[in-house]
Amino acid sequence: MNHSAADISDRADLEAVLRRFYTAAFADPQIGPFFTQIAGTDLEVHLPRITNFWERAIFRTADYRRNAYAPHAALHSVRAMTAADFGRWVQLWNATIDGRHRGPNAERAKAQGERIALTLHKRLAGHDASTAAGGDGLGFVPLAALELRSALA
Repeated sequence: MNHSAADISDRADLEAVLRRFYTAAFADPQIGPFFTQIAGTDLEVHLPRITNFWERAIFRTADYRRNAYAPHAALHSVRAMTAADFGRWVQLWNATIDGRHRGPNAERAKAQGERIALTLHKRLAGHDASTAAGGDGLGFVPLAALELRSALA
């Protein structure tokens, strides 16, 4: 972790984090195809929308009224998003934040990312999510994110 890094303090910080995150996610062999091949995501179109989402999630200042679940459900209908896929998303998200920022807002962004990934996975997987990760009730693979977090600390 970059111990001298400042906290996420405004929309410009969020945009920089999100641009860096999506650049890594698009290039990632595991989750990249969801963005590049299946969704055909245009980062310049997506970035203002997703920045609004995260600005609302972290600072409660932006207006975000879009349905965040619908595009994920559409992707899932083409290619199932697994617990491992969501775990990889969390891993990249946390690494991106840890590489640039440290502080309460950075921690809030990481915690919110994990909650969102878990909620989306549970909702997409339906009732099977409760047993998908060996019966721990989570249906999610946070171990990779925890291992990465401890390696960066």
